[in-house]
Amino acid sequence: MLGAIIAVLLGLPAALAQSSACCQTLQDAGLAHVLYPNSTEYANRTLSYWSVSAQLSPYCIVQPICTGDVVKVINTLVKGPDCSTTQFAVRSGGHTVWSGSNNINNGVTVDLGLMKNVTLDKNTSTALIQPGARWMNVYGALDPEGWTVPGGRAGSVGVAGFLTGGGNSFFTAKVGFACDNVKNFELVTAAGEVINANADENADLWQALKGGSGANFGIVTRLDMFAFQTGNLWGGTATYNKTETAKQIDAYVKWTDNVANYPDGSSIIFWSYLPTLADIVILAAYEDTAGNEAPAGFDNFMAIPRIGDTLRIDSHKALTDELEQATGYRDIWFTMTFNNDAEIFTKIVELNEAFVYKWKTVSADPDFVTQCMFQSIPTVFSKHSVERGGNVLGLDKVETNSIMLLFNIAVKTADEEALARPLLASYGKQMQDFAASKNGLVDWQFMNYADREQDPLASYGSENVEKIRAAARKVDPQGIFQTKAPGGFKISRVGTEAGAGVEARALFGRVAVDPEAMVNISNL
Repeated sequence: MLGAIIAVLLGLPAALAQSSACCQTLQDAGLAHVLYPNSTEYANRTLSYWSVSAQLSPYCIVQPICTGDVVKVINTLVKGPDCSTTQFAVRSGGHTVWSGSNNINNGVTVDLGLMKNVTLDKNTSTALIQPGARWMNVYGALDPEGWTVPGGRAGSVGVAGFLTGGGNSFFTAKVGFACDNVKNFELVTAAGEVINANADENADLWQALKGGSGANFGIVTRLDMFAFQTGNLWGGTATYNKTETAKQIDAYVKWTDNVANYPDGSSIIFWSYLPTLADIVILAAYEDTAGNEAPAGFDNFMAIPRIGDTLRIDSHKALTDELEQATGYRDIWFTMTFNNDAEIFTKIVELNEAFVYKWKTVSADPDFVTQCMFQSIPTVFSKHSVERGGNVLGLDKVETNSIMLLFNIAVKTADEEALARPLLASYGKQMQDFAASKNGLVDWQFMNYADREQDPLASYGSENVEKIRAAARKVDPQGIFQTKAPGGFKISRVGTEAGAGVEARALFGRVAVDPEAMVNISNL
């Protein structure tokens, strides 16, 4: 309290005075890594966010180094008198693209980036991973031991957000989503308590954390994953001329219906505008997790003429290091899911090309990147999820093999982001409308790809919404993480229409929330 009084006497505005005092109180609590805007460390951590859109300006950044430090952070931010009006954000890898998801203006950012240890326990086949690790850290630790876990397919993606958002991996067809392979979550609650969630202890929370986002429950401080022994994989990327579109779509529709018969395979196809080419090309990422070189499951793709490829036998880490995307852009993402239907697939690719050419008439800057990325979501994925204790993604209600879309644009300036956002949304709506007109729109959104104006939690269905809501009430009865930590997809913002079907919701499912004005959100 003394810090706030001194700050007021110095003439600082009341809100700024308390926030400055709150940062000082965090230091006084024994936290060694409190970073301020005038420091190089603060600047470096801000620039390390993958999307420029997420690079905000908190009053300070606090970096805990262990679970005990996170307890100190929570106790100070929630209970400290100098922090009573200070909001905060939580960051693990910092890969979520939208403003306010994992950072904050006029508040404190809890940055878990120093908590990145990875420990392999071969006796229990478990990898113990701290939340600030990125998948490059995980694979870098496990690959030399001949072990791995099902995780991110780009090395820079953070562990905690990926896993609590669901997580699609090279191994999903064999073992379910990455979140289904978390055997235990360690969590610090708003009350400053350290609890574990697993099949035997807090099993309701364990299930809710698998897709329900850690942002609804507390701060995840360790994730224990089922690990397994493996050798090198076969895979890499292949590039095709866009004139091969029809062949690629035909091959991918057949691939999606064959996933259950070929669980070792993984295939991602995307139509991407690259500024270096000033045109759209088709890029593909192929992997065989058993290390079989160009196996029969890829025959339809291998028959299509390629411009080039990097296909080879290599480590899990090397293949994920290759699948990085360009940094230094402001990214806008949109996701949807549709039936495995070639007509819908073709229309989406056509609308993507129309969007690219429309954008060229709107913006004079040629330095932009787009992606229209497709990933199979066959019914076998959810069967594995049920076998491993269940999650809250709600895919068990989807009875047909489906395909998930990530439709995005990366631009350079805030003005261009403001122009691109409504344009991308309008083309996304056209994609949804066409799929719906063919009875092929699947009412499910993947949280890891969702934009801030989408509502992935609602798409999980009313039963899962209530599971998440009940687990959040249990561990955070005051709703601290719904109000004081406004970032991420909040269960308190899911309306009563949750689970009512896609026709009952607007394009993005809810009214857009200004990330700088998200205060006093109640109704948990």
